[in-house]
Amino acid sequence: MRRLLPVLVLTAAAPMFAIDAADAGDSLYEIKKTEPKVAVGGTGTASLTITTKGGWHVNAEAPISVALTPPAGVSVTKPKLTRADLAASSETSARFDIALSALEAGKKTISAEARFVLCQEQACKPVKETVALLVEVTPAIAEKDAPKKPRRK
Repeated sequence: MRRLLPVLVLTAAAPMFAIDAADAGDSLYEIKKTEPKVAVGGTGTASLTITTKGGWHVNAEAPISVALTPPAGVSVTKPKLTRADLAASSETSARFDIALSALEAGKKTISAEARFVLCQEQACKPVKETVALLVEVTPAIAEKDAPKKPRRK
């Protein structure tokens, strides 16, 4: 039993160590997103911003990309965005703006797979993160339902 006790203690603690390791990855960066509301037939822009934490920075030389998979009823101008498509970039953040068109009403989700490399002085870490971008597509306003402009006298 004395030999078994340390094994039981380590086995019981193993899930706690796994959780801590997962949390460590989340503390290196944060992904923020803006999610548009667009009328059917209209266009909009979603955005995805990667912000580093804790002394890490976005590697300025490594590839950075976002692969987009839009649902039926939504189209994106460019399904794969790369470093050349960055709307804003600094040592601690990178932002992609995602141009889209709405073809069908409803709540839609664009799957965005971001790939980038974070670095510190002593190490670099490649990251792959999948993010859901929500797009609310409202019905188009018919001309007869549109607000009328007052006539000038």
